Amino acid sequence: MGIRNAKISDWKEIMELLQQLDYSDTDSFLQEKIKTLLDHPDERLLVYEYDEKIVAFISIHFIPQVALKGDFARISYFAVDKKFRSKGIGREIEEHCAYLAEERKCDRIEVHSHSRRVNAHRFYCRQGFVESPKYFIKKV
Repeated sequence: MGIRNAKISDWKEIMELLQQLDYSDTDSFLQEKIKTLLDHPDERLLVYEYDEKIVAFISIHFIPQVALKGDFARISYFAVDKKFRSKGIGREIEEHCAYLAEERKCDRIEVHSHSRRVNAHRFYCRQGFVESPKYFIKKV
């Protein structure tokens, strides 16, 4: 029970968690994406097991910075099964990621969270994150 590195064989459980975040139709490419992430030296893909079932996962990237002394970590995907929320699992995973970020000489963690994810915003604020408005995206 607890946090461990993800494996490609975890893809179905990760897919189910992504569906709870409204990311559907990932089954055709998810295994390949997980393999890419697991092979990348600046990426950690972690899962949380409870009673031999994956109930949460997080993807965190470590990004070197050229103009700043500290690097930064970015949480790109983070989901806790809705049946297991408010049990401290998200806090435990986020705190573990903060530890990993410090190990990698990062001085901050960023996360982008859609405006509709109000409960996630409350969680991040409780974890010490502060809002930093203005995020731009360009589709290519």
